[in-house]
Amino acid sequence: MPTPTDLFTLADDLAGRLAIPAPVPEPWTSQCLATGAAGIALLHIERAHTGRATWHQAHTWIKHAVTADISASDVTGLYLGAPAAAFMLHTALSPDSPRYRNALAAIDRHVNAGAHRRITAAEARRRTGRRPAFREYDLFYGLTGIGAYLLRRDPGCNALGRILDYLVTLTWPLRGDDGTTLPGWWVDHDPNLKYSTEFAGGHANFGTAHGIAGPLMLLAQAMRQGITVEGHTEAIATILTWLDSWQQNGPAGPWWPEHITLPELRTGRTLQPAPARPSWCYGTPGLARACQLAAIATGDPGNQHSAEHALVACLNDPVQTARLTDPGLCHGWAGVYQTAWRAAHDAAGTGVRAALPSLADALARHAQSTPGRGAGLLQGEAGTALALTTAATEAAPTSGWDACLLIN
Repeated sequence: MPTPTDLFTLADDLAGRLAIPAPVPEPWTSQCLATGAAGIALLHIERAHTGRATWHQAHTWIKHAVTADISASDVTGLYLGAPAAAFMLHTALSPDSPRYRNALAAIDRHVNAGAHRRITAAEARRRTGRRPAFREYDLFYGLTGIGAYLLRRDPGCNALGRILDYLVTLTWPLRGDDGTTLPGWWVDHDPNLKYSTEFAGGHANFGTAHGIAGPLMLLAQAMRQGITVEGHTEAIATILTWLDSWQQNGPAGPWWPEHITLPELRTGRTLQPAPARPSWCYGTPGLARACQLAAIATGDPGNQHSAEHALVACLNDPVQTARLTDPGLCHGWAGVYQTAWRAAHDAAGTGVRAALPSLADALARHAQSTPGRGAGLLQGEAGTALALTTAATEAAPTSGWDACLLIN
């Protein structure tokens, strides 16, 4: 098993490769949290907070992320544009320094205004009976992601309250074109935001990044902080009931499909034969963490035990973990480790914590042997280095960078 020194060395090596920002063909891509400078800056900000790097290094990446005009259009979200830049700057704040406070306050005005515009548009959409799209509600570009930032930055603000109200309505059923009752988060497109014959009639997505697990996490995180709106508890219960109804029980433990189509909804049976790759974004780790957070928020020890059992069974199943082939955050070992670490520190039992050493070992091995998909946060070396840092320190990130995954 790797020692903390080994893990720090790996993280330092990855950070060293990302010391100097490279030119980008389109300046706006720097504002992308997933692949751009805004996400890579999170690594250097965390390292500056902990003394493993200088604030000059972090500032170099922060400045690179906002070189171009920051977009505050209605197609931005937590992972792009003004909300991404605001999240990045917020992780750099510290009680003993005025750094970035004025810049953040200026961006916040645009984030809040954009949130209100988008909530109003979503309310109008619902009144017409039309279905939403990922970009309306999801974690990456939708209202869930903006809510994740506001919960961390300004939990008492009116915009967050309206987002939570919106998420409550997202759990209200819709009627399909043929009269079928659909969950409120049913989308007409496929998981790739396209229209395909395989997904004729649309689908319901279970994942954290684009599906209903993301809204469940935000509702639960807000409730844990004492922030609730009318219908809040009922919305959580509706989502949990949906997840319970689609939970599958295989030889290695419980799992959920990644999504279901209209024919599957009608028959009540998923065509997915077995659990897919365990991951933060779509797999059992992200969904189990969402259910665990909801159980803790609502004071339900039975559901908490079930969620933690599903996670432990997944982490201990070599067939499932063999499907993890990269070290990244989104659907690789870094995301599984960071999610499991957060779950372990909330867990009622010891099973998740017992799995952490072997997960750290797998993360380290893959970080050494498998190149990341670029330098970025979600699939690249920055995210891998951040998870390695958590494994090395056995402590929550000082910057709170993993709030962008809603697992914190």
